[in-house]
Parts: sequence; structure tokens; C-alpha cells
Amino acid sequence: MAVKRNRWLIALAAVGIHISIGSVYAWSVFTGPLQESIGWSLSDVSFTFSLAILFSGLSAAFMGHFVERYGPRMSGLVATLFFAIGMGIGGYAVQVESLWLLYISYGVFGGIGLGIGYITPVSTLIKWFPDRRGMATGLAIMGFGFAAMIASPAMEFLMDAFSIPATFFVLGSIYFIVMLASSLYLERPPEGYMPEGMKNTDDSPREVKRDYVQLTANEAIKTRRFYFLWLMLFINITCGIAILAVASPMAQEITGVTVAAAAIIVGVMGVFNGAGRLIWASISDYIGRPNLYTIFFVIQIGVFAILPVVTNEYLFAILLFIMISCYGGGFAAIPAYIGDIFGTRQLGAIHGYILTAWAAAGLVGPLIVAEIYEVTASYTLTLYIFTGMFVVALILSLLIRADIRKIRESAGATAGSSQTVQDKPQTAE
Repeated sequence: MAVKRNRWLIALAAVGIHISIGSVYAWSVFTGPLQESIGWSLSDVSFTFSLAILFSGLSAAFMGHFVERYGPRMSGLVATLFFAIGMGIGGYAVQVESLWLLYISYGVFGGIGLGIGYITPVSTLIKWFPDRRGMATGLAIMGFGFAAMIASPAMEFLMDAFSIPATFFVLGSIYFIVMLASSLYLERPPEGYMPEGMKNTDDSPREVKRDYVQLTANEAIKTRRFYFLWLMLFINITCGIAILAVASPMAQEITGVTVAAAAIIVGVMGVFNGAGRLIWASISDYIGRPNLYTIFFVIQIGVFAILPVVTNEYLFAILLFIMISCYGGGFAAIPAYIGDIFGTRQLGAIHGYILTAWAAAGLVGPLIVAEIYEVTASYTLTLYIFTGMFVVALILSLLIRADIRKIRESAGATAGSSQTVQDKPQTAE
């Protein structure tokens, strides 16, 4: 007999996994100490983070089918094992001063655990919260966004009190326990699950929107709306992660703020990154995902066009906070958007394919801003290029609506009822 699950505890378990794996965004805390204690260069240490992001995107893409086939509990346990191995052997690599072992452990194994752990709870929450898809996924991914704020001071404390290897061992043990407990509670909802008070009846207080299509991952990638969504996410992440990489020096150059003031701006950006994931994703439940992404891109066109000429430090900071909230919101609302336009049949696998945009953007964004700055000695051209990229994203957000209308019209003509309709794959015309 299956144990009855509480969907809010499922959501808490998802947050537990994401807070653990999201610690990867606090990697920069290790940069200075590793350079000073071992003598590795900045590029040597930074490449560990790049590897972790690269393998997270690749594992999310290739392991999405594994998540769908074996379920969230098994997938969560695999993510736990890989991430814990990455942390544990990573600590040993630092202890013996082996850079290549650090790359293999934290970069490759940790990155694989990160990717699997990222998509596992998200696809599960979508199915437990058919009435609040955006809010549910935003809650979990908010944990990912806030993770660095929790991990950073913990890393600083442990390194000061003990050593760098000990920091890896202690945090790895804590993450292992949290992820193990969270994974063991994860479970798919029963077939045909509908939360109480949300039944599709005439007297229900709120009717759950039905899915018009239920595509497999292989069918989804044959539609043009998959590539529209991929490019929208790629642009949003490319520009956002590039600004995250240079927010401090950019603020100092454009507005003349001190190093300390720039550090405060960067810290507050982390708050807006995390909060934006929950707030924007929750808003999407009411205004719809197509409207949300159109709003994102309109806002960011304005922000990036204005930033180069803003010299007031307070206005500059406010614009950065708005921009980074859209960046976080774009991450959080994408799983719900996938469910809306492809269904939940193989949501984990489709989400994995879409997240290859994250891996690509993680490499492209910082590279663009660094290369252009080296040539021009200014961030102005980069900001205007990003403005143009968001114009493209805005156009894509409007084009994808045409596909959504076709899906709804086709579903209505075929079914004429509340039954879910199987969609035939549409090729990218």
C-alpha cells in the first residue's frame, strides 16, 4: 500500500534539493582561498565552475528520459549520489592539490548531480500542482536562487574555522543528508490526481486549465515552438548571467560607486534573483506564461537601453534589481510554460532539452561581455547588443502565441469537450 503524500511536503522536499545543488553559485567564495593556498590561477579555478554548469546542462538534457522512466525518488537518489561524490572527492582533490581531480569530481560528477537534481523535483511539482504550476515551480527554483546566500557565509565560516578541504567534506555531508531525505519523500501523484477543491465541476471554486496536448520529448523537439522557447530562455540567461558576472565593476565604471557600495548592490541582486523566481512565476498563474515572457522582454529592452546613460547610483541599482528579477523569473516559469504547450507526459525530458540553453548561455554570456570589454574598454556596446537580443526575444514571444492559438483551436475542433487531446508533432515551418 502506497504511503499518502502531502503535496506541500513534496514542495518542501523540492526546495531541499534545490538549496543543496544551488550552492554551486557560491563557487566564487573558493576562488581567492584556492589561489592563495595552492597557487592555482583565476582561470584554473573558474573553469571548475564552468565545467559544473556545462555538465549540468548536458545531464539535464540526456537524463530527462531517465527521470520520466524511473520516477523522482530514484532520480533524486542518483542526483544525491553524484553531487555528494563531487563534493567529497572535490575536497580530497584540494587536499592533494590535484586540479584535474577537482575538475573530474566537482566539475563533472557534481555537475551531473546538479543537472539531474534540478529537473527531478520540478517535473514532479508540476504534476502535484496542476492548479498552481507557476507558484509550485517558482517555490523550488527560488530555493536554487537563494542557495548561494546561505552557502556563502557557511563556506567562509568553515574555511576560517577549519580548512578548504574540510569545508567540502562538511558541506558535502550536509547536502547528502538533506538531498537523501528530500529524495526519499518525492513521489509522483496518483493517476488522474486533482487537488481538493479544484475538481473540474460546475460548482468548483476554481477550474484547472486542461492541457490541450500531451507530447513526448521526441515529438516536442519537432515543433517550432520548442525552438522559440529555447531561444527565449537562451537570450534571457545569456544577458542575465553576463551582467551577474560583471555587475560590480560595471556599477563602479558607469556610476562611480565605491567597491563596497558595488558589493552591496551585488548582494541585493541575489535577493531579487531569488524572490523574482517565486513572485514572477506565481504571477504567471494569473496572467499566463505567454504574457509574462512578453512583459519580461519589454521591461528588459527598456532597462538595457537606459543603463549605459544612467549615472545615478540608486536608479542604476534599481534597474539592475528589476533586470535580475526577470532573469530569475524566466528560469522559474519555464517548466510551467513547457507544461502549458507540451503537456506533462514527458515534462522532465523536455525540460532537460530546454535547459541546454542554460549550458550554452553560461559559456556565451560571460564570454561576450569579456571580449567586447577588452576591445572597447567599456560596457556600453555590450548593453546595446543585449538590448537588440531582447528585441529578438520579444518577437519570438509574440510568434509563439500563434502556435498556442493553433493548438487550442485544433483541440477545440477535435474534442469539443474537456478531454486532453493528443497533438500531432508540428514541424518547424
